[in-house]
Amino acid sequence: MLSNRLADIDLLPELDRHPRVDLGLIRSNLDPLERLGRELGITLYAKRDDAQPLAMGGNKTRQLEFYLGLAAEQDSDTVLITGAVQSNFVRSCAAAARKLGWHAIVQLEDRVPKNDPIYASSGNVLLDRLLGAEIHYFPEGENEAAADANLDRMAEECARRGKKPYVIHLGADSPPIGGLGYAYAAAETWRQFRELGVIPDHVVIPSGSGLTHAGFLVGARAIGWEVPVHGICVRRAAELQVPRIARRAEELNAMLENRANLTQRDILVDDTTLAPGYGRMNEAVFSAISRTAQDEALLLDPVYSGRTMAGLISLVERGVIATGSTVAFIHTGGLPAIFAYQNDLAPAPGEAVRAHSGGAAAI
Repeated sequence: MLSNRLADIDLLPELDRHPRVDLGLIRSNLDPLERLGRELGITLYAKRDDAQPLAMGGNKTRQLEFYLGLAAEQDSDTVLITGAVQSNFVRSCAAAARKLGWHAIVQLEDRVPKNDPIYASSGNVLLDRLLGAEIHYFPEGENEAAADANLDRMAEECARRGKKPYVIHLGADSPPIGGLGYAYAAAETWRQFRELGVIPDHVVIPSGSGLTHAGFLVGARAIGWEVPVHGICVRRAAELQVPRIARRAEELNAMLENRANLTQRDILVDDTTLAPGYGRMNEAVFSAISRTAQDEALLLDPVYSGRTMAGLISLVERGVIATGSTVAFIHTGGLPAIFAYQNDLAPAPGEAVRAHSGGAAAI
């Protein structure tokens, strides 16, 4: 069950000291986004973790290999996790549990103020049900400590029933185990660019719980890759996210035996496209999703990848990323959420489709 097929592990041998399971992780492609890049005045590549094969893909496969590696060492048969109603992590965890023959207990938090039956039942929620997850609901959506504590209570009840539960805590007070998966992703991405004969000037990545952002940053610095890693805020403001990323990065660096040389200048966080908040649409996100679909036939979700592309476009427009730069966009997936947000993305009958100047004609 242990995974031994990570092709670039030699760059970060410290990762081999952490248990992991095989969830079918692939070396995801680097795809050039030529039309969109040309419009923006940059050379743009997408790191396609949306194409990971586990249950409609996404970045969480990388994280779950390490979380569930510990669970396997403890001979667990049940995994518990919490997340927003349309959580990609919850869906991926339910799929990973089934792949391993385990039971999944998932807690869906009321984080997004949406009174929309499609949001509550489609997308990731539909997949959670198809995967046979045991679903619970939690009303205090932005209270990480309370959500984790409720998971622990459910785990205790599970143990009383004779099961062997493993809880994935995602709050800031829990070890950032999943970030190891993105430390590895940084090594993989660096080697792929070296093979192309191109080294990016910038990396742009979502910044939510912080494990993907901090993991990639620590992995890059641990192998000596000094590229700026711009985290685009998807959940909280930059003033709150900066210390979170700094703390997560420090913890992950310790797990890699302090190989990375990190300073405060490495923590790059941008919240320009965050308002009105987590999981809520704005014009910049809608435009980024439409523009990328119409220029590149590349689909982005409204919560993570769409907001991250909106942030990338804003960084270019503000000159933070200079014209002529080579940029790597880390596509973390989340595609099932597109269907849950159809009332935000699709026009009403008879309404014109909003399209950017280089896209399809309106109808």
